[in-house]
Amino acid sequence: MLSSDIRNQVDAIWNAFWSGGISNPMEVLEQITYLLFIRRLDDAHTLEESKAMLLGRPMAQRIFPEGQDPKGRPYDDLRWSHFKNMAPSEMHTVVGEHVFPFLRNLGGDGSTYSQHMKDARFTIPTPALLSKVVDMLDHVPMEDRDTKGDLYEYMLGKIASAGQNGQFRTPRHIIKLMVAMTAPTPKDVICDPASGTCGFLVAAGEYLREQHPTLFNDTSARAHFHHGMFHGYDFDNTMLRIGSMNMALHGVDNPDIRYKDSLAQDHADDEDTYSLILANPPFAGSLDYENTAKDLLAIVKTKKTELLFLALFLRLLKPGGRAAVVVPDGVLFGSSKAHKELRRTLVEDHKLDGVLSLPAGAFKPYAGVSTAILFFTKTNSGGTDHVWFYDMQADGWSLDDKRQPLLDESQLGPHPAQPLSEAEHAKNNLPDALTRWAQRDSTERERPRTAQSFCVPKADIAAQGYDLSINRYKEVVHETVAHEHPLEILAKLKQLEDEIQAGMAELEGMLK
Repeated sequence: MLSSDIRNQVDAIWNAFWSGGISNPMEVLEQITYLLFIRRLDDAHTLEESKAMLLGRPMAQRIFPEGQDPKGRPYDDLRWSHFKNMAPSEMHTVVGEHVFPFLRNLGGDGSTYSQHMKDARFTIPTPALLSKVVDMLDHVPMEDRDTKGDLYEYMLGKIASAGQNGQFRTPRHIIKLMVAMTAPTPKDVICDPASGTCGFLVAAGEYLREQHPTLFNDTSARAHFHHGMFHGYDFDNTMLRIGSMNMALHGVDNPDIRYKDSLAQDHADDEDTYSLILANPPFAGSLDYENTAKDLLAIVKTKKTELLFLALFLRLLKPGGRAAVVVPDGVLFGSSKAHKELRRTLVEDHKLDGVLSLPAGAFKPYAGVSTAILFFTKTNSGGTDHVWFYDMQADGWSLDDKRQPLLDESQLGPHPAQPLSEAEHAKNNLPDALTRWAQRDSTERERPRTAQSFCVPKADIAAQGYDLSINRYKEVVHETVAHEHPLEILAKLKQLEDEIQAGMAELEGMLK
């Protein structure tokens, strides 16, 4: 967790940007991203210098060349460690007229980050603001991966709280639950075809660091983690830059984060490639047939983006690969031919593992649509036996537009510090969902359909036209009310009538 001092520093910089004339939170984050990348380049160059001095040989790879740039400025002046000590006006000139042109022409190291810097724009308006931002970032301990990652996550959260581009952010606790339920392994090849800020990929990397710390002791496993495990697509260049930096600051050296219109481009190169897909694809829209990849239309003929993304995931997964995907509830019970066929495909041709219904309001204030998480495994040969259902009522946060935490921070998320009491469970169902998911092939099979989670045989789902809405299978407990015999009720009514008549006769006598 970030210290309150660092949070206050970030808040102060954010406010300085606003008062300095930059009111778009995305632009603020983008400028900070560039500066973090510049500092990262200098750190990498300094490391190479230290290696060369230690070994007594020339530098193997220079990020900042010797000599001067095309405008006559020594390349050394372009390094963070040099320009941070300059006067504000000189620093502003060096960064705007020398560092950013250098960034745009970098690309030589082949890293994901440099590829996304080719259209970098410097928009910090004043020397004073630049000096303040550089000073703040210089005091953040960048050698600490947790601090760097938390810092960036905190800034991403500020985009969401500002109400702009919040749709790019799936709530962190929902992401962590999906990652924990799919349990990534060091051999997985993980993809998010709608990656945005790369929240799913970051969470998968953090999960592996916690659950498989020894993977970094193995040379091939470590190389796979840094260079072959993580893949993300997006068609927004700003998101690609932000997502790449998010991965970098969480300690992934060279993930594959690239520009791609997932629904429009052909997927022959990526077919049967990934062993795990984690995604919350955009599902508020439709595409023209002409703009949709033909290989997806071969799976499901529709314009609906949510159905096309599911078809895409089935195409990208290798046999045996698994997926956890957020979908709108309409996918579960939609009556169109495409909806029904896609659900039939998941149940009959592959293995549908589970359906977790999220509470209404989980994505507020950006979207009020009800959602669920589908868990499935690509088999090409069926395999669905029972489907596990979970009816999540609370995720630890208020379900209004404010989304305030309902419990102490240590009690939130899928892994609270201590087991939750019954009252605490009523406010945070995530730990229970994770526990019951692990029991879906054993004790969960015996639970009644009146419970919060239960399993449904494939035959029952097929009989319901492959409807995957939990309400289709959930049974409601009806209270038993004891009713009196009709003759007893009539006798009581007769007695009441006699009492009323006697009372009225007594009243008449009194009036006479």
